[in-house]
Amino acid sequence: MTFLSSILLAFGLAMDAFAVSITGGIASPAVSFAFALNIALLFAGFQMAMPLIGWWLGNNTITYIQPYAQWVAFLLLCLIGVRMIYQSFHNKEEGQSIDFSNILVLLFLAVATSIDAFISGVCISFLGLEIIKTIIVIGITTLLLSLIGVGIGKILGSIFGRYAELVGGIILIVIGFQVLIIYFRGCYV
Repeated sequence: MTFLSSILLAFGLAMDAFAVSITGGIASPAVSFAFALNIALLFAGFQMAMPLIGWWLGNNTITYIQPYAQWVAFLLLCLIGVRMIYQSFHNKEEGQSIDFSNILVLLFLAVATSIDAFISGVCISFLGLEIIKTIIVIGITTLLLSLIGVGIGKILGSIFGRYAELVGGIILIVIGFQVLIIYFRGCYV
């Protein structure tokens, strides 16, 4: 795998984390650099760990896991997205919206956005490519794009105001369906 291929793979894998980071910036009333860095580090960490796990499993036990990966990502993203949309139509008291500073919410989102990285790791193992350099590029790319995404979300949140959470929920559901579309497109090509 060439360095350019690693960068293109990293950008492709980081797009989900980027979009969810935008959602985090939109849905969170107080966005600081520390908040953005927490999101970016968690997403980058999972984007690095999942290909490594996929690579290892690809060398050992992939036939048992692969059929369910896209469904897990779809369900996690859609559940959180539906909750955000639901809350956008109800009177909100402080703390009722999706709390992107909650570690459990971030863990669910980090897992959901890194399922494709897991599958990429499996592909890397099948192709016999070098995993360490690839996951470093993926991690750095995801970190930077997630930081930028939270910043963009903060700007969009101030523009959209009360509709920001609705927009964020829709983004998460679209990403969930994108995971399934890519999976089914790959199955029937």
